[in-house]
Amino acid sequence: MKRYLYLWHRWLGIALCLFMAMWFVSGVVMLYVGYPKLTPREHLAHLPALPLEGCCAAPVRAGADWPEGLTLSSIGGEPVYLLPRSGQAAQVLDARTGTPAGPMDAERAMAAAAQFAPGAPAELQALIDEDAWTHSRALDADRPLYRIALNDAQRRLIYVSSQTGAVVRDATGTERAWNWVGTWIHWLYPLRGNALQPIWTDTVIWLSLAATVMGLLGMIIGVLRWRRRRYRSGSHSPYRGWARWHHITGLVAGVLLICWIFSGLMSMNPWGIFSRAPTLAVAEYSGSSGRPAQTDVGDILRRLQVGGWQPVELQWRRIAGRYWVSASNAAGEQRVLDLQTGALVGQLPRELLQASIAAMAPTQQVQFEWLTAHDFYYYPRAEHSMLGHLSKPLPMLRARFADGRWLEVDPATGALLGQSSPARRVSRVLFALLHSWDWLPLLEHRPLWDVWMVGFSLGGMLISVSGVVIGYRRLRPGRRRRAATARVGG
Repeated sequence: MKRYLYLWHRWLGIALCLFMAMWFVSGVVMLYVGYPKLTPREHLAHLPALPLEGCCAAPVRAGADWPEGLTLSSIGGEPVYLLPRSGQAAQVLDARTGTPAGPMDAERAMAAAAQFAPGAPAELQALIDEDAWTHSRALDADRPLYRIALNDAQRRLIYVSSQTGAVVRDATGTERAWNWVGTWIHWLYPLRGNALQPIWTDTVIWLSLAATVMGLLGMIIGVLRWRRRRYRSGSHSPYRGWARWHHITGLVAGVLLICWIFSGLMSMNPWGIFSRAPTLAVAEYSGSSGRPAQTDVGDILRRLQVGGWQPVELQWRRIAGRYWVSASNAAGEQRVLDLQTGALVGQLPRELLQASIAAMAPTQQVQFEWLTAHDFYYYPRAEHSMLGHLSKPLPMLRARFADGRWLEVDPATGALLGQSSPARRVSRVLFALLHSWDWLPLLEHRPLWDVWMVGFSLGGMLISVSGVVIGYRRLRPGRRRRAATARVGG
């Protein structure tokens, strides 16, 4: 029995070391190539300018009340209103009539592709629920998806929502190639899919937990085996060859290795430990319903086009019962129009924002903080990274409620940037800090961050590979026979 336990321990150790080696190799790839996504910048860059004449019906005809906002954009070359719906894809309305758009069929999907990449030959491949590049749960409301291959310089695949007809994801040939050795391996995506989702989640959680425990035990043994007084060999380590490399590298990089594995476990939000706090009441931020004072879209566009500025997307937003229009051009620049006064504004009134935020939790005391520089909890990341597509504009208004909940608002547009609870801020430390080292002194001084991440990843690879070699050598049939002979001879 003891022999079988020994063998199981060795084989398990080898398997976990192999997994960790793959995690480190793929992690280095992910530092520079992220999982495919359609960023807000890419979305805006592929939209046509909104036509000044004959564009749109008054937005009130698209629904008298839309507290979560109403967006005027273009799908398939045609202007449309997008009405948000909780837990579902947005409702698409013909902007010229304010009536629901027709079915989002293959023809409309090809029209969306033509808008996204004018002149590029496009081939409709399939209507799919999920494939290698669409595992994100953010796409669930848009499924099934039309997959279309573009014959352009980037060899892109684009995915069109069957619910809205809009392009919701693109994946270039370069992204797909690198992701086979990056995200695909790092997140064990061969095990992920609608039917396999519970299996994938449990596999990642339990493998990460087992590897964390193994790393801790290895670190403890390594410290116990290190001598301040030298061994007979003259070294502080009793090992030779691969075992010595494993020992010394483990002492140097072991703590960070354990942090990486443990923070990977935390990224899965195991057992929902970071998502138990109630969210704030967004409807109270919007205020009482009512129609905007200005409903002539042509006049709104003329006011925004001062100086030849060309908006490609408008968003009506209600704050404290008062309407504002945020406009974006193809370069991602924004202008905000106050519909009450008809004037362009650089920032919404401070008193209005603070009163609207306080109304979200009227029984809670709230403190306001105006950030003019990024800090530990609010900072930008490279666009390809997991949350790098999220805008982090400055200045920013942060509200701290007495129960520990925080709210972040963009004062230029009134957009809610994010909410957090104490548990989510703990998650920021245990995942974002310990896993990708989102720490401003490193992020703001690249390539220092790159040296840190790549250097310790190489150390982690050496620990893992040497662990595989040591474990395999101890399990070789020849070695086991010699060990058995030695025990008999003894």
